Amino acid sequence: MSKIIAYLRTSTDKQDLNNQKLEILEWTRKQDLKIDEFVEITISSRKTSKQRRIEEILHMLASSDMLIVTELSRLGRSTAEVIALVNELVARNIRVIILKQNLDISQHDMHSKVIITLFSLFAELERDLISLRTKESLAAKKRQGQTLGKPKGTLQKSKFDADQERIKDLLKLGLSVRKIATLLGYKNHLALNTYINRRKLRE
Repeated sequence: MSKIIAYLRTSTDKQDLNNQKLEILEWTRKQDLKIDEFVEITISSRKTSKQRRIEEILHMLASSDMLIVTELSRLGRSTAEVIALVNELVARNIRVIILKQNLDISQHDMHSKVIITLFSLFAELERDLISLRTKESLAAKKRQGQTLGKPKGTLQKSKFDADQERIKDLLKLGLSVRKIATLLGYKNHLALNTYINRRKLRE
């Protein structure tokens, strides 16, 4: 039988968790649905997906289950991360309900596919803007005569770092690097493969 899981997250305010729960309970009452489990956490969005109990939810949910949140921002720390998670859930045939944005995202709904496509474009734009700001900052430091870069052999920070634990889990499940890149919203699976090899993420 399909499960319905509600995810509640706030940075510090316990009262906000209660408000989220009440909002979700009101919606499910109107839909004549019953929540099977509430997953609650008070933690900053800057923490890892494991610390935010996102990985726990991914293990709990199965095909035809439903995940409910009050708003998209509860699911991640950036547009790219949120979209990657939603894409992963939809690919697994898990229905995602976001109350504040009035979104009901499922695998077989054409409207949902349009929404996900638009979100993906926004995520790509966000990555491009971050990249542009980084390049401009590096160029300014270089003009000021600052030495850039780290000693040879040092592992550089990577855009894949935020998803490292999820990448490990997906590798354990036997997914190909190309499939993992698609699920997480990355275009270049070759760069992801290099990242996996350098950090020896395959067991």
